[in-house]
Amino acid sequence: MIALHRIDHVALRVADLDEAARRWALQFGLTERARSGGRVALSCDDEPVALELLAAADDGPGLDHVGWELARGCTLDDAAAHLAAQGVACERGRDDAGGDCLLLADLEGNALQLLPYREPASRLTSFARPAGELPVGHPRKLGHVNFLTARIHDQVAFYRDALGMGMTDWLGDGGAWLHVNADHHGMALVDKGYSHFHHLAFDVVDIGQMRAALDHLGRHGRWLGWGPTRHGVGGNIASYVRIVEEECFVELYCDMEILGHDHVAREWPDDRYSSNTWGPLPPRSYFRFDAAAVASERESLEALGTPLPPLPAPTSLTT
Repeated sequence: MIALHRIDHVALRVADLDEAARRWALQFGLTERARSGGRVALSCDDEPVALELLAAADDGPGLDHVGWELARGCTLDDAAAHLAAQGVACERGRDDAGGDCLLLADLEGNALQLLPYREPASRLTSFARPAGELPVGHPRKLGHVNFLTARIHDQVAFYRDALGMGMTDWLGDGGAWLHVNADHHGMALVDKGYSHFHHLAFDVVDIGQMRAALDHLGRHGRWLGWGPTRHGVGGNIASYVRIVEEECFVELYCDMEILGHDHVAREWPDDRYSSNTWGPLPPRSYFRFDAAAVASERESLEALGTPLPPLPAPTSLTT
């Protein structure tokens, strides 16, 4: 069998490694932990890494891979045997920090790394550990990722059966949330007819810290694609910050639902309330990464009555 402990990191390809490392640290309160060759490791708290930045080559900026840490007692050999039994191709390799891992991809080609369980340096709660050089206002952790997909049922089956994730919720037939621990979700999928990495999510303490972070991001020229919202599904208060450079969003969130050990997957109606109990659905630009969508969102053109132009050919939107 296979069992995941948590999401370990997200790796993004960037056009300028030095610029991107400064930007992510300054704007989101991340701490640089390691730098070697074409890699910079950034953390939220005192973990080794939450976000990897990799020098982009021919593929250009965007998602490189998502790393997942195996649960204690589940070895790389256990995971490889399980994947083989599921007919999923994988290979032993080295992660970007030089450690052993399994390399594979989901059904839409999104690269994944499975990393062995690592005992933390301290098992005390974060606020009881020495702070070291952590900045005030840093996020608490990398919490989850979200992908747009053209194969939602196939992808749900992959993450459930091949990687052992638990089903948390369905939003109608077009949204799915899966968990690997007590957090409501570590992985989410939204059916939009094409595959694209949508967002990585940083956990903040409360809406007060979120307010301070959004004020700070606004002063750096960032804007919200959507939010703040209160999701029905998941319960979290969330704000989605557009990242033009790496074609994704960052979600800042707090107050997410914690699941019971006997959780049974639910089916939510696909309506406004399930998405945002406080009010509006997101603008259509929120689900797109092309230049027209970014321009529309930057100037709030949809809210001003200017419709978003039709979606370009899907080939320009795939990672």
